[in-house]
Amino acid sequence: MTTRTSTAIATLRVDGADICFELRGRGPLIALHAAPMDAAAFSPLAELLAVDHTVLTCDPRGINRSKVDHPDQDVTPDMRADDLANLLRHVDAGPAALFGSSGGAVSALALVQKHPQLVNTVIAHEPPLAELVSDTEELRIQTDDMIQTYLSGDRRGAWSAFMTSANIHLPPELFDSMFGGRIEGQAAADEQFAFAHMERATTFWQPDLSALRDTEVNLVIGIGEDSANELCDRTSRALATQIGIEPTMFPGGHIGFAEDPMAFAQRLRDVLPTV
Repeated sequence: MTTRTSTAIATLRVDGADICFELRGRGPLIALHAAPMDAAAFSPLAELLAVDHTVLTCDPRGINRSKVDHPDQDVTPDMRADDLANLLRHVDAGPAALFGSSGGAVSALALVQKHPQLVNTVIAHEPPLAELVSDTEELRIQTDDMIQTYLSGDRRGAWSAFMTSANIHLPPELFDSMFGGRIEGQAAADEQFAFAHMERATTFWQPDLSALRDTEVNLVIGIGEDSANELCDRTSRALATQIGIEPTMFPGGHIGFAEDPMAFAQRLRDVLPTV
C-alpha cells in the first residue's frame, strides 16, 4: 500500500499575482515546475520524491489557483522565474534543485540567468526554444496561426496545428478523446490563457547563451527517450550544443514525468545523487 505524504497548500503574494504552491515531505529541497501544466501534473512524482525531499510545486501564474491581477497581460518566462525565486526565498530551505519541464524548463533557464544563487542544480527538460532552430521563422508563422485558430473558436484545429508543429503524432482516437470535444470551467479558462498569453512568449524566449555557458549552477538539459525528432527534441539538442554540454536522457516522452513517475523519479535520483 502506498503511503501518501501530507501536503501543505498556501498562496504567496507576488508582483501582479497570487501564486498557489504546495509543499510535501522533508529533506533537501527540489522544486518541480511546468507551464502551462499546474501542480497537479506533478502529484505522483512529488509523492515519490517526498519520502526524502522537501518537494515544492506550484500552479504557474494565470493557471488554475494562481490568479493574476491583469488576466489580459501576457506571462513571460522571466515573470515565472521571478515567481519561482520568490517561492524559493519564502520556503527558505537553502539552494534548491529545480526540475522544469516544457514551458517550465524555459522558466528554469530564466531563473538560472536571473537568480542563480537560489539553485544548485537545474534540469531543463525539453524547453521549446524555437529561436534556436533553423526553421524559427516558419515556426513563428505556425504559432501565430495556431493561436488565432484557437481564439477563433476552433479548438480541434488549433491542437491539430500544435501537434503538427511539434511533430507529435497521436492515434486519431486518442487525439479525438483529448481535443475533439468542448471543455468547460477551469480547464477551459486555463487552456484559453495558455494559448492567448503564454504560448508565444514562452516558445520564442531567447536565452542568454553566454550566461548559461558560464553559470556555476549545475545545468542539465533533459530529453525524453521517446521524443526523437519532435520539436522539443530538436530545440533541446540545439540548446545543449550551443552551451557545450551533452543532453541527458529521461524515460518517456515530453511528459514522461506524468507517464511513468516511478521510472522518472529513479532517473532524477540518478542525475541528482546528492539531492
